Amino acid sequence: MYEKPFKLEIITPRSIVYQADATSVSAPGVKGGFQVLYNHAPFLSALETGVIKVKDATGNDASYATSGGFVEVKDNKVVVLVESAELPGEIDVERAVAARDRAIQRLKSKSPDVDVERARAALIRALNRLRLAGRV
Repeated sequence: MYEKPFKLEIITPRSIVYQADATSVSAPGVKGGFQVLYNHAPFLSALETGVIKVKDATGNDASYATSGGFVEVKDNKVVVLVESAELPGEIDVERAVAARDRAIQRLKSKSPDVDVERARAALIRALNRLRLAGRV
């Protein structure tokens, strides 16, 4: 594997989650997952709910649950702008379970008052968090 580092930033509306050198980042693009290595071609993509995997310059791996956003790759710098990015230990499992159960109930209710797309999106986000936390 190519091990030259590049600059990586993962930014949410609340904080800069990651700002350091990395040798690899994989992300859930809306057209499919992708990986970025050193000297990647310029690239812009929307992201969907999934997991961002980072290998830092020292060889350590980290995985972040994300609920979508955007990524830009340019001149060996990757900027990821996402709604959320949580490490497995940061995930509030009880909250994710409650969100999953609430979304399932809304989808089962068949009520005309339920925004089905919103409930599906909430279910996908909750399951993604639970999967990364090792609870699904």
